[in-house]
Amino acid sequence: IIGPVIIGRECTIGPNCFIRPATSIGDRCHIGAAVEVKNSIVMSGTKLPHLNYVGDSVIGEGCNLGAGTKIANLRLDGEEVYLNVNGKKVATGRRKFGAVIGDNVKTGINVTINIGTLIGNDALIAPHTKAEGSIEPYTRVF
Repeated sequence: IIGPVIIGRECTIGPNCFIRPATSIGDRCHIGAAVEVKNSIVMSGTKLPHLNYVGDSVIGEGCNLGAGTKIANLRLDGEEVYLNVNGKKVATGRRKFGAVIGDNVKTGINVTINIGTLIGNDALIAPHTKAEGSIEPYTRVF
């Protein structure tokens, strides 16, 4: 753990984790084995069980990212990341920006979440799937 970092109450942090600066982890979260979290907000009750990468992102309450789920946070060309908000291209002003994930989102194993992805509450993302763009609440991505 390299600060500044905030870790809430009743959290479990597994072996070989790397929690990097500017990270806030809510209460009752589980950060499992070999997980890296950087410059992100992970809200209460969320589970990052093992082999996850979360960078420059916001993850809502009660989420579970399946084993091997990774969030991309850098465009290959190194240019600014844009979001698709209600069909409009919105500049983030950032070269690194991962995803904004709503509450109670679940991903299967080995999901790839592309840069600038917005995922609404209660979405389910199937194993070995690429999530990108704007995913509406309650959507099932297969």
